[in-house]
Amino acid sequence: MTVKKVVIAGGSGFLGVSLASHLLQSNFQVTILSRNRPKAVGQWEFVPWDAQSLGGWQSAIDGADAIVNLVGRTVDCRKTPDNCDEILRSRVEATRVLGEAMECVANPPPVWVQMSTAHIYGDPPSVICTEESPLGYGLAPDVGRAWERQFADSIRSGQRGVVLRTSFVVGKDRGSGGGALSRLRFVARLGLGGAIGSGQQGMSWIHEKDMNRIFERAILDPSMQGAYIVSAPNPVSQIDFMKSLRRSLRVPIGLPATETMVRLGARWFLRTDPELALYGRYVIPQRLINSGFSFKFPDLESALADLH
Repeated sequence: MTVKKVVIAGGSGFLGVSLASHLLQSNFQVTILSRNRPKAVGQWEFVPWDAQSLGGWQSAIDGADAIVNLVGRTVDCRKTPDNCDEILRSRVEATRVLGEAMECVANPPPVWVQMSTAHIYGDPPSVICTEESPLGYGLAPDVGRAWERQFADSIRSGQRGVVLRTSFVVGKDRGSGGGALSRLRFVARLGLGGAIGSGQQGMSWIHEKDMNRIFERAILDPSMQGAYIVSAPNPVSQIDFMKSLRRSLRVPIGLPATETMVRLGARWFLRTDPELALYGRYVIPQRLINSGFSFKFPDLESALADLH
């Protein structure tokens, strides 16, 4: 079988390194485009790119079989006006420039897999969302809409496009950070892993191995097109998520935190957005289920046990 070349834009962080490692194990050739070289070591090619402008990096996508776009400033920060602006612009501008680059090269990738966010559905307290659900209200849904709109404007005619609205990814630390799960483990080990606010806010999650398998399928399966939710089929409440996490860590106690405590702690100690913890959503990957995709980790207990 011919080795397929995949370019991962914005691939130096936790999700990118995880996906690159998976694709290498599946005998893909991988190139990472990013401002910074990945801290983890791997057999990928690294090409520096500022995610804002055209340049010599364009040769990396010429003749590639697929491009995966993960570019976007982390949302794990205080939502100051400057940070909100950067969260939006980092996603939209990188997507726009990738589209411009594909217009310039002789052989653009026939497949474009675009990261998006399950947060596009907003923070409904109890409604279970699928791909058919209305999109939400607020900063994250607005950013998601703009991101996907730019993708629709940038994709070339005849190019197969897949948008993956990804939920909270649980995975291992490979030297590039372990994602948000590392922070939650730290909190749980301190005995603070109880209910946050009501504790009933949804936590939609997916194991990194299933996430990577879905990305690989999006690259290879010609029937995949359009928007998909990338999440395990069994979302849980925040309080149940933390109970499962404490069990996996053998931590018997999880003290609760009121909304006021979370807002103060997030602002002054963690320097992040308290709403990341206080709100959430329940999403179901209906299109993947309908297509027969089989999750290796459909339930949270087995996912956390694998990552322990």
